[in-house]
Amino acid sequence: MTDGPARAKKRLGQHFLHDRRVLERIAEAVAPRPGETVLEVGPGEGALTDLLAERASRLVAIELDRDLVPRLRARYAGRSHVEILEGDVLDVDLAAVAGGPYVLAGNVPYYITTPIIFHALRAPRPRRAVYLVQREVADRVVAPAGHPDYGALSVNVQALAVPERLFTVGPGAFRPAPSVESAVLALEPRADPLVGPGEEHAFQRFVVAMFGQRRKQLVRAVREVTGCSAEAAQAALARAGLVPTARGETVPPAGFVSLFRAAGGPA
Repeated sequence: MTDGPARAKKRLGQHFLHDRRVLERIAEAVAPRPGETVLEVGPGEGALTDLLAERASRLVAIELDRDLVPRLRARYAGRSHVEILEGDVLDVDLAAVAGGPYVLAGNVPYYITTPIIFHALRAPRPRRAVYLVQREVADRVVAPAGHPDYGALSVNVQALAVPERLFTVGPGAFRPAPSVESAVLALEPRADPLVGPGEEHAFQRFVVAMFGQRRKQLVRAVREVTGCSAEAAQAALARAGLVPTARGETVPPAGFVSLFRAAGGPA
């Protein structure tokens, strides 16, 4: 194993978290139950992995950086319940790797945060996921309807999970320090997701398209997104119980689900 700290790779968006207090708080937030597997995305040098390994009956850490994988495998060679899996998390069937109930944790690269979040929200979902993300992303995920940060990301996550921004993390907690503040975001998948597995992708596209028309009244936005007539848009809004002159930023996730179904989805 190579001695000394690993070199962070800019192309992989690496910022290694080293603040022990923050690491402890994240590990406590993951809170695995007996018998649950913990999946860790981006273990890096293993700072959080060490703490998760103390709490988990089984831990699988998924690392993309091929230079870090042998270091991690050497570090945990004597811990039979810890597995280091080399690969891109977006190519990994998380539920299959877990093989049963699981929770997820990750200090994820900021440039692919959203794809990772939605990848992990595919059924069967983890009981809980805890991410270290850019603060602005966490703010958008948790924002309620009517809030300036509310948008397509808010709706699409909240349709599937209950989000909570736990605490913020300053740049000095990382090596190298990022240029932005971070936040720890917890997601607990809903027992009653607002959209079913067969609707998820179409619903997400519909919501993104609607927020592409966010300055327009709903009746106009529905026409633009679906290609329907004014009369059809009015009828869809009536079936969804929404006011035609309202704007998408005021519609809660359940309202978007009703509208999506009433309008028949995107054209």
